[in-house]
Amino acid sequence: MASYCMTVTRLRLVLGEGARRLHVSAAFNAKAKVAMSRFEPGTSISYEKLHENIDIVRKRLNRPLTLSEKIVYGHLDDPVGQDIARGRTYLRLRPDRVAMQDATAQMAMLQFISSGLPKVAVPSTIHCDHLIEAQIGGVEDLKRAKEVNQEVYNFLATAGAKYGVGFWKPGSGIIHQIILENYAYPGVLLIGTDSHTPNGGGLGSICIGVGGADAVDVMAGIPWELKCPNVIGVKLTGSLSGWTSPKDVILKVAGILTVKGGTGAIVEYHGPGVDSISCTGMATICNMGAEIGATTSVFPYNHRMKTYLNKTGRADIAALADEHKDDLVPDKGCKYDHVIEINLSELKPHINGPFTPDLAHPVSEIGAVAEKNGWPLEVKVGLIGSCTNSSYEDMGRAASLAKQALDKGLKCKAAFTVTPGSEQIRATIERDGFSKILRDVGGVVLANACGPCIGQWDRKDVKMGEKNTIVTSYNRNFTSRNDANPATHAFVTSPEIVTALAIAGTLKFDPETDYLTAANGEKFKLEPPNGDELPARDFDPGQDTYQHPPAESGSVMVDVSPTSTRLQLLEPFDKWNGKDLEDLQVLIKVKGKCTTDHISAAGPWLKFRGHLDNISNNMLIGAINIENDAVNKIKNRLTGEYGGVPDVARHYKANGLSWVVVGDDNYGEGSSREHAALEPRHLGGRVILVKSFARIHETNLKKQGMLPLTFADPTDYDKIRPDDKLSIMGLATFAPGKPLKGVVKHGDGSQDIITLNHTFNENQVEWFHAGSALNRMKELQ
Repeated sequence: MASYCMTVTRLRLVLGEGARRLHVSAAFNAKAKVAMSRFEPGTSISYEKLHENIDIVRKRLNRPLTLSEKIVYGHLDDPVGQDIARGRTYLRLRPDRVAMQDATAQMAMLQFISSGLPKVAVPSTIHCDHLIEAQIGGVEDLKRAKEVNQEVYNFLATAGAKYGVGFWKPGSGIIHQIILENYAYPGVLLIGTDSHTPNGGGLGSICIGVGGADAVDVMAGIPWELKCPNVIGVKLTGSLSGWTSPKDVILKVAGILTVKGGTGAIVEYHGPGVDSISCTGMATICNMGAEIGATTSVFPYNHRMKTYLNKTGRADIAALADEHKDDLVPDKGCKYDHVIEINLSELKPHINGPFTPDLAHPVSEIGAVAEKNGWPLEVKVGLIGSCTNSSYEDMGRAASLAKQALDKGLKCKAAFTVTPGSEQIRATIERDGFSKILRDVGGVVLANACGPCIGQWDRKDVKMGEKNTIVTSYNRNFTSRNDANPATHAFVTSPEIVTALAIAGTLKFDPETDYLTAANGEKFKLEPPNGDELPARDFDPGQDTYQHPPAESGSVMVDVSPTSTRLQLLEPFDKWNGKDLEDLQVLIKVKGKCTTDHISAAGPWLKFRGHLDNISNNMLIGAINIENDAVNKIKNRLTGEYGGVPDVARHYKANGLSWVVVGDDNYGEGSSREHAALEPRHLGGRVILVKSFARIHETNLKKQGMLPLTFADPTDYDKIRPDDKLSIMGLATFAPGKPLKGVVKHGDGSQDIITLNHTFNENQVEWFHAGSALNRMKELQ
């Protein structure tokens, strides 16, 4: 790495776990280089280079640029020659860094090991947040997780040390909060192996969720491909006040755009209302933008971001951002593909659900809607925290409500859990008394981890199949997601509304108008929540939880036992044989919504994320079979017997029968987990044919050598029967923009010819030919 002059803005020696941590946030010399890297190997981005690239592209396009265009195009590998057309061309980009959470990092690092490269080419980090199950409380659950997951944590720690990747130990916190506190900054381009990576947009960053194979490309120093995003503008006017919170902005937007309305687009917030939202509030909005399918979301640089940078020890970064502010806000007169306007002064508190994050309701109406639909009114559990809403401000506002209840002699009627977003947040809210207030009102403070938000919840208060309601400040509420119970009605809302509903114990409570009864029988209303944006004193960093990769790693050993049930080295997928794919058996025709949770469930399956064969036993077990409206029950066309989806797929593979999955709209929405693409490939699948795809899942399928195809005529979905066979013709001339032909062969001997579309570019066609993107990378070495 080139030498450069550093101005250290924060240097702290923190004692923890018997080791000293050198915690540094740095800014660079007059050339305005920025590298939030904790000294990982790699390159730094220069604001001067960003400006240079923006200037080149603006002159080429001869028009004003949006903020997202500035940051994305400012990271082009070839700003002079790159073809740029929103929604059409593929961009080749040079991201500044990579972040991986522990569940996806296992497969990403296994793929990187398979690449044969000695070190990562850009600053990269691993964050242990997904494998900690919520059972008792933070201390006990963390201790148990370290014991249960020792093999995986050791693999990630040693792989990080070996290949130059920073390692945040279990207990550090949720990946997105760690990124916001340490690595995000205005103008950075970061990719992360988690769908909620866009959280960093609250700090003026372009942070995009990807699959592990994309992360491997960037860590290998290869330009990363992204379809040139459209740009949706959300103009904010007015200001937030009272019970309305930043979460309500994205809950409202989700109701407008739905779970697929943002697909292929970056959502860019702008307007005078932006300044009324804190930096962490902006992060909340960007985080949940994943639920509308957006590539990412972003806010323009402003004084709220500057304040947050200063408070997190990055004052020199803020000073540099001030100098280059023109490149960190949209150009005047820039054009958006679609504009939504929201008056924050008129926005009311919202609650979305159940079973989908885009079913939006004003809180004032949810009780009546629930009664009408037969949804359980009693709130069994209220859960605050998660990567979406676990900031100091969030916890302070929730604690202000809890304090009011305690002062009136009340505790929560519902069970109540609190998930701090990071060790820094945990330590600071403990120091400042918020944790005690939340515990006193009946709350259980969980580990600094994802926990129930991703299904890591050993829930005991209801039986499986028992109809019940929970309210969370999370971002996603698909069927069975939080507790594996398909009868749980999960609603997402702000931490303030969760706290109020947990105190009241019912959905039929509007805190703006309704009264509670104090212990002495007095009727009272909760005052609107209040809380400081940031602590008056500095943040308390808490325990040391970061492991920096050593300068010399030749002696570091990365062991994967051949008998392990948790980890498995990867074997390359087979190359395309040069022929059309004929007589693919329909494995399952999926009915309705099919998220990555349906394709590759989380929860108890997380422990197998590093073992492809074992994790494949959950493939599509949550998808609804259109033939019988059942889950994980399909007919084996070779035996005539019914079995689980993975079992039938394995039987087909053992008998040399390749297969196809047929699906509906927005197939693969939700998590970035590439296991939902790896598993079908591993078990003999070749094609996923649907009405439309979610962005990340479609790319993940391409990376693994699968053919993600869409019906040119969506009504052709109805022509395919569960016992059909499908042939894909025209692969000898497979090329960008050229549809393929599908021959649907019915059991009665009749046929239908259908046209199949795809979005492959030239490089991606080569992935298919090679059998996977990783295979192609090795061919080019």
